Amino acid sequence: MVKKWDVTIPTLTGAKKRKAFVYLPNGYFANLNKHYPVMYMFDGHNLFSDDDATYGKSWGLADYLDYTDTEIIIAAVECNTHGNGRLQEYSPVTFTMPSGEKIVGKGKKYMDWLVGWFKPFIDKTFRTLPNRANTAIGGSSMGGLMTLYAMAQYNKYFSKGAALSPSLWVNGESLLPFLKNGRFGKNSVIYMDYGSKEFSNHDAQKAAFCQTATTLIEKNVHLTARVVPNGTHSEASWENQIPVFMKILGFNGR
Repeated sequence: MVKKWDVTIPTLTGAKKRKAFVYLPNGYFANLNKHYPVMYMFDGHNLFSDDDATYGKSWGLADYLDYTDTEIIIAAVECNTHGNGRLQEYSPVTFTMPSGEKIVGKGKKYMDWLVGWFKPFIDKTFRTLPNRANTAIGGSSMGGLMTLYAMAQYNKYFSKGAALSPSLWVNGESLLPFLKNGRFGKNSVIYMDYGSKEFSNHDAQKAAFCQTATTLIEKNVHLTARVVPNGTHSEASWENQIPVFMKILGFNGR
């Protein structure tokens, strides 16, 4: 089941409310002594229901987890839908759009809120396994970029990450500084992919993808880097990757 409620992020949008979502696995209410690993995800509105999704198509994540009896809690928050708010909150670096518009990255403020308030709230409210070994993070596009940032700079909280179609192009062909300086703890696991039909969207993406993969391997990350055949930049394509990254991160259903 998926629970929804309103939250605020005072350091970013003051008292403006946005939706938070939590998926609770099958059997959550049947065994009150059982605790579960948690995966925190970006763009929560696009994960579970077509009615909430920005373009009318979600990942169908709850349906997959229910069908496979995967024992995991998913905690996610709606993105900032005002102007360039999503780009700002989901970028740890300041960058310039192809149009020439400057985007001031506020990703650190977002992650500080996530680990400082949202994660403690989830751990207090639901029966979680709150330690690093049982905590993952994931997202797509700018959310994929933030997943890599979280794994590199907030690794004491997250041991696993799924970065689907990460927006590495924000730094051109240069390696993002948070990856270059990242400190990855023991047994850090990352799944990173990009759709074969996406590379033409940004000139620098191929080089950035290769460079990021090389750097993660050199930093002893247990990396699965994958080019998705005929993959596109869409919820439908990311939905198809759910069984792949869930298995790689160790969240196995039946």
